[in-house]
Amino acid sequence: MAPKTQRTSKAAAKKQILIVDDHPMMRQGLSQLVKSEGDLAVCGEAETSRQALDQAIRLKPDLVLIDITLPDKNGLELIKDIHAVLPETLLLVISMHDESMYAERVLRAGGRGYIMKQEGGKRLMEAIRQVLSGQIYVSAKMSAKILEGLSGRKAASGNSPVDTLTDREFEVFRLIGQGTSTRLIAEQLHLSTKTVEVHRVNIKQKLNMKTAPDLIRFAVRWIESEPSSQM
Repeated sequence: MAPKTQRTSKAAAKKQILIVDDHPMMRQGLSQLVKSEGDLAVCGEAETSRQALDQAIRLKPDLVLIDITLPDKNGLELIKDIHAVLPETLLLVISMHDESMYAERVLRAGGRGYIMKQEGGKRLMEAIRQVLSGQIYVSAKMSAKILEGLSGRKAASGNSPVDTLTDREFEVFRLIGQGTSTRLIAEQLHLSTKTVEVHRVNIKQKLNMKTAPDLIRFAVRWIESEPSSQM
C-alpha cells in the first residue's frame, strides 16, 4: 500500500471541479462522468447561484461547470460573480440552450467555453480538458461565427438587433417571447415589476418597436426561430 502522504499528493494533483445544476440527476450524471477520469475530481455540487458562489469561494475549484438556467439567478450573472472574486477559476457552461443564444455572452461575461448538454459525455470531456489547458471551447460553427464577427467581414445586415441587448435585457426579452407576464418575469429574475417595465421600454427602443404588442410578436417569432425552442 502506498504511503498516506503519497496518496494525498496524488489526490491533490487532480483538477478539482464544482458542478452547478438545479437538476439532481444531471448533477449525479456529471459527477460520475468526471469521477471516471483519473486526473479529475468533483470537489462540490450546487443547485443555486448562491450555493455555487459560496462553494466556489470556499473550495476554490480549478473549473466550475455551470448551467445557464438556475432557480435564483441566471447563469450569466453567476459567471460574472465568480469571475469577479476568483478570476483564475475557469468557467465552462453546459446548457440545454442552443449556443447561438448564449455562447458569445458567456465569453464576454468571463466564461471560457460553452457546450450543449445534447453533445454527450465524450464531447464534454473534450471541452473540460480544452478549457483546463488554457483554451476556449465552443463548437467549430460557433468559433467561425465569432471569428467572422471579430474580423469585421460580417455584413451589418447579418447582425441581429437582439445582440444589442444587455444580458439582463436579453433574459427579459426571452421570457417575453415565451409568453411570460411582467409579474412572473419579475419573480423569476428576482426583480421588481417596475424594473422589468424599464427593461421592456429599453428593449422596445433598441429593437425599434413602437408598441408592446409589436415587441411581444417579435419576441415570440424570435423564440420560435431559435433551435432551442424545439428542445
